[in-house]
Parts: sequence; structure tokens; C-alpha cells
Amino acid sequence: MQAATIGISLGQTSDVVTEAADAVILDSSLSKVDELIHIGRRMRRIALQSAVGGIVLSLLGMVLAAFGWLRPIEGAIAQEIIDLAAVLNAVRVSVASKHLTDY
Repeated sequence: MQAATIGISLGQTSDVVTEAADAVILDSSLSKVDELIHIGRRMRRIALQSAVGGIVLSLLGMVLAAFGWLRPIEGAIAQEIIDLAAVLNAVRVSVASKHLTDY
């Protein structure tokens, strides 16, 4: 037995349908569903880049600190720079992508 993992409401439907849906597309066009899928994939990819990149850089900083090559104040500054880089990478989500459809 298979079940849907996401519910999408198209157009301006009743409040009950809108509340039950995971995503609401106000336009009644199916082309917007394709656009929604592209936006979701792009958001997931950027979020993973930010999270994994931040973790890897933080682990690198911890290794450097463990061997004494990074003093505590330098480590704190490096961690702030890593956090800032992760946040700035995540801000890319707000920049609209040019290619959002398959057709």
C-alpha cells in the first residue's frame, strides 16, 4: 500500500483543505507544482551545504585547537566566521533562481 507523503492545495479552496495541505499554491496551474518542487530541492541543497560545511569547518577548528595550533580567542573568532559563512550561504535561498521549470 502506498500513501502520499505531501499534500498540495491548488487555487483558493476551502479553509479546511488549505489547513490540511502541506503546501498551498494560489494559482490553479499545475506548472506551479513543478516550480514548487524545484524551489524545495534548491532549499534542501543549500541547507545541507550550510550545515555540512559548518560542521566540517568547526571540526577542522577543533582539531587545530586540540593540537595547540589555534588559541582560544582565535578559535572563537574562527567559529564566528564559520557561523557567518553558513548564514550567508543560507541567504542564497532568497535569491530567485532563473531556471525553475523542466519545460
